[in-house]
Amino acid sequence: MSTTNPNGLITRFKYQSLLRQDSAGRRIILKGTISSQPALLLVERAAFDTDPAYLNSFPRLVTHVNNLGDNDIYRWYMANSLPDGTLDQPTPPDLKLNLIYPCTEAHVAKYSFQQSRVVVETPKIYGKYVRPYMQRCREEGRLNWVFNIIEGRTEQENVLFRSKEADVKDDFLLLPDLNWDRKTIGGLHLLALVERRDLWSVRDLTRGDVKWLRHLRSTLVKTVEGLYEGVEGDMLKFYVHYQPTYYHFHIHIVHVDLDPNATQGVGKAISLDNVISQLDTMSDALTGMADVDLMYNVGEASELWTKIFLPLKDGKTPNLVG
Repeated sequence: MSTTNPNGLITRFKYQSLLRQDSAGRRIILKGTISSQPALLLVERAAFDTDPAYLNSFPRLVTHVNNLGDNDIYRWYMANSLPDGTLDQPTPPDLKLNLIYPCTEAHVAKYSFQQSRVVVETPKIYGKYVRPYMQRCREEGRLNWVFNIIEGRTEQENVLFRSKEADVKDDFLLLPDLNWDRKTIGGLHLLALVERRDLWSVRDLTRGDVKWLRHLRSTLVKTVEGLYEGVEGDMLKFYVHYQPTYYHFHIHIVHVDLDPNATQGVGKAISLDNVISQLDTMSDALTGMADVDLMYNVGEASELWTKIFLPLKDGKTPNLVG
């Protein structure tokens, strides 16, 4: 083991260039020198301290909280957990905060650790149980924040693009995903919200939508290329979630360098290009994704598991009431 003072080596590092930054901005690789010899410095943010005393004091340690936006019960901010810098070199924000207030038990369940299960949703299960569940969620007002954006009541400062199609039912708007810091291009994550309300999820797409979907994808590529210099169409991935977080059809657009995580994985994300290709092979304009089996992951605390798939696994009839 080296007896060299580690602090001495780090303080003698002279920065030359940034070689790489991961898409989440949590890891950087710096090229430089130490005593005129070449050196690489790989820097990664350490994990959060989970000691109860630290977590209890955490909100008081956060400073310079800047609002990025809010809608209904959802708010997001940039903030600092580091000591203040100088006027010439202020400390940059190192925290992205999302606040849900007031939250519900459904939010608590969603963000708590829970064992995942793999389920296969057949057309029969979808039509008899899942579709009514979706309708109930929509009727409970869980989409108010989406409609607020579409109708121009909130978050208009965050709308990057609002289309003006020949047929108004084909219009959409483009927003930054709340988990993107809005500056790291490799972490680019956008959402395209369609304005039409007859599409709740990928299940509502039919072969008759293929032409519209291809036009939508093409328009999104051109729009993103125009918004972000250096980003080209073959640097973008398009996908939808099933099950989605909310039942209003939307498309995720991410930079190909964005670190894959659970939201891009098998059991959650479905490539938009694959959906279009699958629809194009179907027999007629009314046949669609409601007519195929879909496999996905659900958490054991989710209502989809407790009210539908667990009873089915146990040979019981699901009961969506109560």
